[in-house]
Amino acid sequence: MIEQVKKLRQETGVSLMECRKALENSGGDVEKAKKYLREKGEELLGKRAEKDAGQGVVASYVHTDRKSGVLLDIRCESDFVAKGDDFLNLAHEICLQIVAAKPLYISEEDVPQSVKDEEKEIILNQMKDEKKSPEMMEKIVEGKMNKQLKNIVLLSQPWVKDDSKSINDLINEVVAKIGEKIVVNKFERYEI
Repeated sequence: MIEQVKKLRQETGVSLMECRKALENSGGDVEKAKKYLREKGEELLGKRAEKDAGQGVVASYVHTDRKSGVLLDIRCESDFVAKGDDFLNLAHEICLQIVAAKPLYISEEDVPQSVKDEEKEIILNQMKDEKKSPEMMEKIVEGKMNKQLKNIVLLSQPWVKDDSKSINDLINEVVAKIGEKIVVNKFERYEI
């Protein structure tokens, strides 16, 4: 059991006590224990939603060609966490994402309605010669809109290092690991 706890800790970064509980609840099955820890992490996210994220860091990254860079304001609940490796690594990964994927907004709620309306109009103009039912056209437009939003919204973008995860998923993993709310407050991307 001790070796399983160590292995689970190495793979998830969760505390030894939580790893032990997860293994006990899953009957010693490591994969079930990982699932248990993810579920517990999502439960923790709900509890942390009302907390104030008043601490954090301003992280920066300049790409090796010195032609693009980013300043990122990322927040958490405590100064202790803000100085920790997990939080600082997350900030760095998000900086890399912003430089590489060029998001325009943090979340879908940040996208102005005028931008959404303009994008919808473009899609409708592209599809004006389509011979589809109104219901089918609506579904197609909705799908194309969602795809476009994923391209311009940081939290919805697939992570450049593992496209099976979104940036929001990456943040939630760190929240589950450290037990504090994390918020991307703002960013500014620069390019020459």
